[in-house]
Amino acid sequence: MAEKNYAKAQRLSALTLYLYRNPQGLSAAELARLCGVHKRTIQRDLHDLEEINVPLWDDGGDPPRYGVISGYYLPPIHLDLNDALAIYLSSRLLARHAELYDPHIASALSKLAGILPEPVAAHIHATIRQMASYQQQSQLSEVLRVLATGWATGRVVRMRYQSAGSENVHGYRLKPYFIEACGDYRGTYVIGWADYFDAVYTFRAERILEAELTDETFEPPAEFDGPQLLRSAWGVMFGEECHTVRLRFAPEASRRVRETCWHPTQTIAEEPDGGCLLQVQVAHPEEMLYWIRGWGSLVEVLEPASLRERVAADALATAAKYDGHTV
Repeated sequence: MAEKNYAKAQRLSALTLYLYRNPQGLSAAELARLCGVHKRTIQRDLHDLEEINVPLWDDGGDPPRYGVISGYYLPPIHLDLNDALAIYLSSRLLARHAELYDPHIASALSKLAGILPEPVAAHIHATIRQMASYQQQSQLSEVLRVLATGWATGRVVRMRYQSAGSENVHGYRLKPYFIEACGDYRGTYVIGWADYFDAVYTFRAERILEAELTDETFEPPAEFDGPQLLRSAWGVMFGEECHTVRLRFAPEASRRVRETCWHPTQTIAEEPDGGCLLQVQVAHPEEMLYWIRGWGSLVEVLEPASLRERVAADALATAAKYDGHTV
């Protein structure tokens, strides 16, 4: 199944490229010859392109010629090797954190591989094959397509959303201002104005059950700056008021802590025993819980008190699970 998904993703990518480069259109037979497959396969592929909302046209001839509606594709860009390396590293991060197969991602990576030197392109193709082995999630792909279109064209999105801690499903009208991938949570988030809250709010795309574009348009506030907004967040939870978080790391973890930029506000101070103190300013310290837990006994929360108490309670609860067992 993985190889089949991979081959199809490559073929769909090639099809869109052929259609883009031939504004006069191509027949199914011509596309079949170019792709080295049967004409019936091409006809199914054209149907699949329409299913993922690639705007195709045909001239109604006998046989019909197919093309892509003008304006759908972005203009070409020119990359040097350093640009390509940056995008390649981004693609590897994407593959490591993706849990579901998305044909749009596979198509984008396949196009990237087509312009890279062969040694790098081979690894891009390996990345696509890896992602093709994941479970396919057509619902998420469609949600992301709608969000991206709404963001790019300034159109309001109507959606149904279920939060993590509730069985209830709520409807929202959302003006998407920004889309952010968060590696810590292995998820994609959309930030925008939501009518229910009458405020800018964050939604996880994986929890959106249904999304559709409306004809209502909007202009994002001139002062909105997504990256700057998230400067106050450890992940995606932003806010106007920030809190100081101070963590003491044991000597065994100090080098690992010091070699990484964990947050734009961080400061790191050496401790006499070889450990270190990490200090950051974040809007929601509780967002750091999963990261802190990952360090186990190598870290101690000094402040805020509420976070220290929460981590201490978690540690006691964990210890209780192993009560009576010796190391």
